[in-house]
Amino acid sequence: MDDEPGFDDFVAEQTDALLRYGYVLTGNPHDAADLVQEALVRLCGAWPGVGRKDSPHSYVRTTMARLHISVWRRRRREHLTGEPPERVHHEVFLPDEEQGLWQELAALPRGQRAVLVLRSYERLSDADIAKVLGISSGTVRSQAFRGLDKLRSSLSSSPATHGSLR
Repeated sequence: MDDEPGFDDFVAEQTDALLRYGYVLTGNPHDAADLVQEALVRLCGAWPGVGRKDSPHSYVRTTMARLHISVWRRRRREHLTGEPPERVHHEVFLPDEEQGLWQELAALPRGQRAVLVLRSYERLSDADIAKVLGISSGTVRSQAFRGLDKLRSSLSSSPATHGSLR
């Protein structure tokens, strides 16, 4: 985009990191790519103001988290299909030893997973998570507590322990 100086450079430098972040939020590379694309489209529209600030990267990540939450808020119902989906998906971003943890994380409800990702991966405070997701700090804490409790119980019943959970 010739009329938006710096935007192309930002996209070229940050796309891989944003795809990894999208993958952690969504659980699959296709939804991650869609999430990144939509967030970058929104960033492009806001670039004149955001590009002058210190951290357009934070703007995009916040946008991605909010887009992800809005998608699962809209799709709370189960979608029935005639055929079960193919499960030929290979985890490309995580090492083999973390696959069990990722499977357990992916099994959590989206709200709990989003809170845990923002807390552990992004290292955000409860207040920042609440701001990003548009929920109260109390809801952040309860979602984190429930998500961690489910992870602990499922991982304690599995033969291998996958690191410590806060």
